[in-house]
Amino acid sequence: MIQDLRDILFLDIETVACEAEFGNLNERLKVQWSRKANFMRRNEDLSDEALFKDRAGIHAEFGKIICIAVARFVDSESGEPILRTKVYAGHNEKELLVTFKNMVEKLDPNTLKLCAHNGKEFDFPYLCRRMLINDISLPAALNIAGRKPWDIPHLDTMEMWKFGDFKHYTSLDLLAAIFDIPTSKTDIDGSQVNAVYYDSGDLDRIKEYCQRDVIVLAKLFLKLKVIRLNSELTVLTA
Repeated sequence: MIQDLRDILFLDIETVACEAEFGNLNERLKVQWSRKANFMRRNEDLSDEALFKDRAGIHAEFGKIICIAVARFVDSESGEPILRTKVYAGHNEKELLVTFKNMVEKLDPNTLKLCAHNGKEFDFPYLCRRMLINDISLPAALNIAGRKPWDIPHLDTMEMWKFGDFKHYTSLDLLAAIFDIPTSKTDIDGSQVNAVYYDSGDLDRIKEYCQRDVIVLAKLFLKLKVIRLNSELTVLTA
């Protein structure tokens, strides 16, 4: 197997608002959210409460991580790569992040690379911010302060697709469609995660969706690197 593939940890996170309702925030955070909501509202006639339910989860200051799916390529007995996946999920964000950190720190920091779709603008900074908010020191793979851009071990499939076009946003699902990769959006998509979590209480459904996303991510990476396998990719889930 190509050596570089072994060194990549593919990941995807799912996030929700830090509270089920705007009214559950303490008074200081209510004031801060109202200020942010003024910038987001534009011409929309939405209350602070409605905006919180709809968008708080995408802001690390007002959201939390409930699920992290990871995947790594390993060698099979025949030498063909196998994709192993694992999902970390829970209602206690600090416990979830500590478990994820412990897993990352078992990997070789000299070779490890993290890969996510739009990871440089969302997943990686979100993870860092939520770890610090939870009083967790950052693992070396995420502790990038003061490092030169070319020394940061982060890969981003959206950036790989941009080819320097920094105005261009392409979703993971669109790229999956272009490259004929089965979609992960079979029953929910990212916009529905907050409702599935708070209204339905269905964390297992979110875990399955997140796991599908990280599988799509890894398959997309192979396409973008033009890495052809001799047989269909075997995926082992845990």
